[in-house]
Amino acid sequence: MFKLHLWFFAGMCFATAQVNAGLFNDDEAREQIQQLEIRIKQLEKSNIKLEEANKQQTGAMLDLLTQIEILTQELRKLNGQNEELTHNLQDAKNRQKDFYVDLDARMRHFEAAEAASQTTAAQKADDKSVVADMAVVESSAYEVVYAHYKAANYQKVLEASREYLKKFPESNNVPNVHYLMGDAYFSLDDFKKSMASYQIIITKYEKNAQVPDAWLNVAACQQQLKDLSGARKSLKMLIAKYPDSKAAKKAKKRLASLK
Repeated sequence: MFKLHLWFFAGMCFATAQVNAGLFNDDEAREQIQQLEIRIKQLEKSNIKLEEANKQQTGAMLDLLTQIEILTQELRKLNGQNEELTHNLQDAKNRQKDFYVDLDARMRHFEAAEAASQTTAAQKADDKSVVADMAVVESSAYEVVYAHYKAANYQKVLEASREYLKKFPESNNVPNVHYLMGDAYFSLDDFKKSMASYQIIITKYEKNAQVPDAWLNVAACQQQLKDLSGARKSLKMLIAKYPDSKAAKKAKKRLASLK
């Protein structure tokens, strides 16, 4: 359409030039025609550049729309994962609540039986049922702690861990809970409390498999607290007590970097 306008303009000018041919000589007419052709070519070049610019702009817009679509899909995926994790955590809480309600009723019955000194076979069977239910409740409570840890909700980890330790102080999972608390405190930059949590594992649960890693983490806390001398001492203690552990291999590398 633009080219048609140009040629129409050229035709009009040429016709005008023909009408006025009597006023100009041949050289002047040719010069006017040449100038007109130059002007037309310039306008054509400008139109080509404008079309190229439009194409580039269109391509850039398409690229941007593609990137937006990719980001939107990734956001939907993350939202879906978050919803699934929240749903799992809520399920664990609901199971724990149901177990506690049922356990409370069973415990009342158990306490009444104890007071009356009734030791019949039926009561013994009920006692076993209470113990089994307590194990399920304990497991559910630990699932809540670990679900918060996995979701990086470190403040929730600490809250759930304190509740767990209060209700199940003799559980086999207690060392694990102290370890998770140590990690949570460390992630919240509370290195003193983090170190205290790891030291509980070291002092009270010497045979626990997590003790070497607890020593390694104590040294990390000491480094964060600028206690390099204490960190070296902890690393050396780890290497001496657990020389074949993976934590000891890491300790050797860290100790070399502290010199």
